[in-house]
Amino acid sequence: MDRAEAHGTAVPPPSERLVLRGREVGRTGRAVRPVVMAVLNRTTDSFYAPARVPDDAAALAAAERAWADGAEILDVGGVRAGNGAPVDEAEEIRRVVPFVAAVRRAVPDLLVSVDTWRAGVARAAIDAGADLINDTWAGHDPALVEVAGAAGVGVVCSHTGGAVPRTDPYRVEYPGPDGLVADVVATLRAAAERAVACGVPRESVLVDPTHDFGKNTWQSLQLLRRTEALAGLGFPLLMALSRKDFVGETLDLPPEERLEGTLAATAVAAWLGARVFRAHDVAATRRVLDLVAALRDEAPPAAALRGLA
Repeated sequence: MDRAEAHGTAVPPPSERLVLRGREVGRTGRAVRPVVMAVLNRTTDSFYAPARVPDDAAALAAAERAWADGAEILDVGGVRAGNGAPVDEAEEIRRVVPFVAAVRRAVPDLLVSVDTWRAGVARAAIDAGADLINDTWAGHDPALVEVAGAAGVGVVCSHTGGAVPRTDPYRVEYPGPDGLVADVVATLRAAAERAVACGVPRESVLVDPTHDFGKNTWQSLQLLRRTEALAGLGFPLLMALSRKDFVGETLDLPPEERLEGTLAATAVAAWLGARVFRAHDVAATRRVLDLVAALRDEAPPAAALRGLA
């Protein structure tokens, strides 16, 4: 009898465990908690202003704060995801790579992810100590996963519906009543298996349905409802929900006012089995995930004294 049966509840199964550089991320003793991946953008134009940290000293302080607040992974980006000023490879490396090395020295236990679609940036970041490459543009540069595999680091496989880097969706359609989910599942499964074939350890391959990328708000909401199907792909499931447009459009709120909506989406996805959460608000996300972990009976309450003392 498993724990769900013992407690008389139908707890959705979790996605697979995440291991980076030989470390099972999220495990403390027998407890397993969902993982927070903190967002830190080395840009001046990312959509959420507080995540823009181009200054070196401020960025390092933000990394230390993310670790103190409960993040186990720091996701560093050097280029705005959407439309914006051009950033060539050399400039992206300048923004990201020295900072990766600085975080490695200052917060050695904090795993570092680099958000890039360029194989050259990935190679330089890995040389500086990156543990994970977050390819948010679905293999646009097919050499990127080969770079990750050769180094034995983790990689995020994403879904964009064919969109190319730094473009916004326009009237995206997926055929059939469940065409979106079928397309996401097939794309992520194929990309993840290619990553394994390229040498990335299976437990270090994350899959990300990539809400808002190549999707409208209705489609992103549908993917959130179907988290359980994505968690069953056989790989750790990453959800990047934080303050995204589908949250804002659902509630008619700007990025600065999307925290509650983000946390609601986070709780739903965590209950349905997602493993890793990319987040701007680390402390709040950590608390939500800890409560969901306790509800799922995967981690104990921090202090259970009521009625006992």
